[in-house]
Amino acid sequence: MDKNKLQGYLNIAKKAGYVIIGGEKLYNYNKKLYLVIYDNTSEKNTLKVVDKIKQRNIPIFSIDNLQDIVSIKNCKIIGIKNKNLSDIMMQCISD
Repeated sequence: MDKNKLQGYLNIAKKAGYVIIGGEKLYNYNKKLYLVIYDNTSEKNTLKVVDKIKQRNIPIFSIDNLQDIVSIKNCKIIGIKNKNLSDIMMQCISD
């Protein structure tokens, strides 16, 4: 995984308003979502949100140090609501 590349695309998505930050916002989010990324060190509440999102067949990836990549302190889960950026980020994570 190329962290610098992923960080760049996440910054673009964040500036464009395509990032949903936090489990509380994602738990009841019912609009189109294309990708969810969560931290490996997530606790019970975040994992509940991940389980709920899995039921909607949305791609979910687990990575190390999400808060460093997104540059948001204590960030454990984010959602991306742009298809093209989501596809690019999935490719970055898979590599």
